[in-house]
Amino acid sequence: MAKYSGAQWRPIPINYTKGGQSSVRGLVVHIMAGSLAGTESWFRNPAAEASSHFGTGKNGALYQWVDTANRAWAQANGNTSWLSIENEGQGGDALTSAQMDRVAEVFAWVHKVYGVPLQVASGTSGQGLGYHAMGGAAWGGHTSCPGVRIVAQLPEIVARAKRLAGSGSGGSGSPTTYTVKQGDTLSSIGAALGVKWQTLAALNGIKAPYVIRPGQKLKTSKPAPRYAPFPGAAFFKGSPRSALITAMGKRLVAEGCSAYSSGPGPQWTESDRKSYAKWQRKQGFGGADADGWPGAKTWAALKVPAV
Repeated sequence: MAKYSGAQWRPIPINYTKGGQSSVRGLVVHIMAGSLAGTESWFRNPAAEASSHFGTGKNGALYQWVDTANRAWAQANGNTSWLSIENEGQGGDALTSAQMDRVAEVFAWVHKVYGVPLQVASGTSGQGLGYHAMGGAAWGGHTSCPGVRIVAQLPEIVARAKRLAGSGSGGSGSPTTYTVKQGDTLSSIGAALGVKWQTLAALNGIKAPYVIRPGQKLKTSKPAPRYAPFPGAAFFKGSPRSALITAMGKRLVAEGCSAYSSGPGPQWTESDRKSYAKWQRKQGFGGADADGWPGAKTWAALKVPAV
């Protein structure tokens, strides 16, 4: 299960696919063409056949309707590998600054949990912060969602997410810092970063009454290791050549699951498949479930470093 602690958890009982999120390439920004309350009501209607993982209100409210282990119904063919965030407003609107902050907070959390790079996505085969229209007809043909004004705001949202993640590049495992903004509390910062506020207080020598000031730089805990999101089963069956295959092979060797006579290398080969079958059997799978073709569950357990 994956729930963002900074959002109000408001689960919907219908209009999503349980356990259907096969991978996470990034977060897709949408516009509601309506209100937050109206959209939530619609997602609870069986006739809607639509949902989103997250949603923001113009005043900065943030809801989570669908666990990110489950597939929301937001962008057609993009649903299996992208998370979604709806935003209160109409086509042609820009996001409010409060909405941009909430989207940035969710995106920083997606980066932390799924290893998604903090960047604007280059397209549906890329990774990062995307938008509904970039998927074209395959994503439902919503070419005006969320609109050009919001698309123009994506780089600023990424910049805010990087500040929340405490790294200018979204990168290393060294200790990071966070610059306090007006209205921040240790609790709100901790929720955004996935760090206990008590940990932030201890790291920075802050004692009761736990006062922080705008502009103050806080040490944070080290970010979690970045692992590569599952690229989908079809990726491997296309005989890919990628640094991701080398990283996977090295992890298989480290786990004692090598069937390599040389390598591993970047080209997917039969040796990779046989090595992965050993890993599947090590994870307790057998028969057709240990055929050597990676699946989301065993991929997550392997912890392949992001490349």
